[in-house]
Amino acid sequence: MTSPNNSKPLSQQAALVQKSLAKRYASERRFKAYGLASVLFGLCALLVLFVEIFGGGLSGFKTTQVALTLELDSDVLEVYDATNPDEILAGNYTGVIRNALKERFPDATGRKEKRALYSMISVGATYDLRDQLAADPDLLDTSIDVWVLADDDIDTYYKSLSSVPYAERMSDKQQQWVQDLIDKQEIRTIFNTRFFTSGDSSEPEMAGIRGAIMGSLLTMMVTLLLSFPVGVAAAIYLEEYAPKNRLTDFVEVNINNLAAVPSIIFGLLGLAIFINLFEMPRSIPLVGGIVLTLMTLPTIIISSRAAVKAVPPSIREAALGIGASKMQMILHHVLPLAMPGMLTGAIIGMAQALGETAPLLMIGMVAFIMDVPGAITDPATVMPVQIFLWSDSPERAFVEKTSAAIMVLLMFLMFMNAMAVLLRKRLERRW
Repeated sequence: MTSPNNSKPLSQQAALVQKSLAKRYASERRFKAYGLASVLFGLCALLVLFVEIFGGGLSGFKTTQVALTLELDSDVLEVYDATNPDEILAGNYTGVIRNALKERFPDATGRKEKRALYSMISVGATYDLRDQLAADPDLLDTSIDVWVLADDDIDTYYKSLSSVPYAERMSDKQQQWVQDLIDKQEIRTIFNTRFFTSGDSSEPEMAGIRGAIMGSLLTMMVTLLLSFPVGVAAAIYLEEYAPKNRLTDFVEVNINNLAAVPSIIFGLLGLAIFINLFEMPRSIPLVGGIVLTLMTLPTIIISSRAAVKAVPPSIREAALGIGASKMQMILHHVLPLAMPGMLTGAIIGMAQALGETAPLLMIGMVAFIMDVPGAITDPATVMPVQIFLWSDSPERAFVEKTSAAIMVLLMFLMFMNAMAVLLRKRLERRW
């Protein structure tokens, strides 16, 4: 039997249709497999990244200490009145720690071995001892058992004993001393609170990220206070007030183009205008915040305009119909309904600004800053720049510090993105 419009039998036509369907279904299965493979590849790459960062950074949250018995002799310390801040500040704490090391390891003979012995303890131990004596003056002329901060080479070597020891910078004698400390349980690793409570330092075991965190918070505060109001106001003007002509079309095109401009261009702009022209100080959160504001504004304007457009026209018509002015309609009806989208765009823009390094390098925020900033006009650095400085350091111990700082920065970024999603879910309305 044949079809009236086709000379082929119906059975052959059905076979052709089945063959075509089978080919189409096979193509769909391949396309689905390609998509699934792409997702799995992305997840694997992300997993490798996290394993690499977390594997190298977890040890950065720990520090090594050595147990010593210190004789706080006033003659050695040259401190005779522990209540006198000047004497406390000028005390010979290095001599006390060195005497304790010589007593603990009497086999250290000769200038070279003694120098190697003294280098096992960090210079930060002298500051800790000074603070301890200042807090309790009764310790003067007594003997105390304390855990003192180990040098970065000892710290790295001890923490790597479970895998491949990093012994390149350790002499055989130092390795014997470390093994003796291990055998007598006089060396340990504890959580490194100094990493979160101190600023940067040239000594890896004393370096912390508090200064960089405060610098980032101050810079982000300036960025938010400048970019969000200006971005929202610009979006409302362009959507609700601006006439549709060539000028507004030109402005809209340039806003979209600015969102794709490399961030280093904004750094060059800040260097030329705020530092060279207006002679503002380098490496301060105020200038950094202004530069990041210029970079973030296009993202906030675009997202805010999209949020304003998403408000149904019936809301505007209803508000105007009951006698509201255009400004009242915008402030009381359109803006509250568009605010979830605006906040989401602002938070995502701030998260992008938090991870930027190039524009801040151009305005001098790459300086070595030890102090923790307290105001937007104090010299400061930020988290991405701090990570860049540590990654470029020749000290091996800064490798784990770099990974640990990256972990902290990732936590901030994930928190900010989670806040954006949460705000959108809680505040958005459906029509």
